[in-house]
Amino acid sequence: MNRLPDLCIAPNACLRDAMQALERGMAGIVLITDANHRLIGTLTDGDIRRALLGGATLGTPVESFVIHQFKSVRPQVPRAEILDLMRASQVQQIPIVTEDGRLCGLHLLREIVGNAERPNWGVIMAGGQGMRLRPLTDIVPKPMIPVAGRPILERIVLHMVGFGIRRIYLAINHLGHVVERHFGDGEAFGCEIHYLRETEPLGTGGALGLLPEPPTEPLLVMNGDLVTQADLSALLAFHAAHGFAVTMGVQPYVHTVPFGCVELEGPRVVLMEEKPQLTRLINTGIYALNPEVLSYLTPGAPATVPGLIAKTMAGGGTVGAFEIRDEWLDVGQWEQLKSARQGGT
Repeated sequence: MNRLPDLCIAPNACLRDAMQALERGMAGIVLITDANHRLIGTLTDGDIRRALLGGATLGTPVESFVIHQFKSVRPQVPRAEILDLMRASQVQQIPIVTEDGRLCGLHLLREIVGNAERPNWGVIMAGGQGMRLRPLTDIVPKPMIPVAGRPILERIVLHMVGFGIRRIYLAINHLGHVVERHFGDGEAFGCEIHYLRETEPLGTGGALGLLPEPPTEPLLVMNGDLVTQADLSALLAFHAAHGFAVTMGVQPYVHTVPFGCVELEGPRVVLMEEKPQLTRLINTGIYALNPEVLSYLTPGAPATVPGLIAKTMAGGGTVGAFEIRDEWLDVGQWEQLKSARQGGT
């Protein structure tokens, strides 16, 4: 992000100062703040241009042209909600202010949706039946269940878009028309969306065999029931740097044994431990797959991504593990769904 001081001017500044701030900040907006760093108003490049066309000079004070009715957000507002606000307000910049009105940052549309378009395609597995969440999933496909007012699948799509993924395939089956009606061609979400329509359930990996053309770059594949802030750029960079055929996102999972445990040597107790914690790495359902891995699929036949990984390893391909340290939750059961909704991510 641009340095915030470069974007700020005082209330008694003139239009020349505003234009210089525009040039310094390169954000298309100037922020007018008082001596206590409270945000008073904004000026965009369009506002300044209209002022000059209306007869103002470079020496004219900005106070007559400052927009005081501006949109702003608190620091903790999720990126997806900020993107919604930008679209609804048709703006490309939204200031970040504290509860007492002090300016502390600026969101730019170009940074939220990602500056650089990646050549990688995204594939999201959204065709599951959602058996463990019935009866809710009898009328709503599991990936379209809302969490904090937004469908899980929309969160994943926007997350991918934020990391530069512009071509996304959604694998659909159960209530697939609900997904298609919501996303359309993807234009409203900053990407190009295509559909892999399963005529029968194909598992967590079978839909990859329905891609209309072979990819030329590693695929980013995600399950459609994840709430996560995983760094997808870091995962793809890790995958490329190590030359793996497959990279699996993993995360430590801690399980507390609800009893006291003992260790024996023969019949003799040598260790007692009360409610020990066991830590294992679990598969997060986030993968980078090289194009050649798809050769292990039979088009139209059911498959799982773990099964595809096993075939890759059996065929001599290398599989790596990238540890995801960011928030991650699999919303596949009522308990996890309740947790995600309480978190309000």
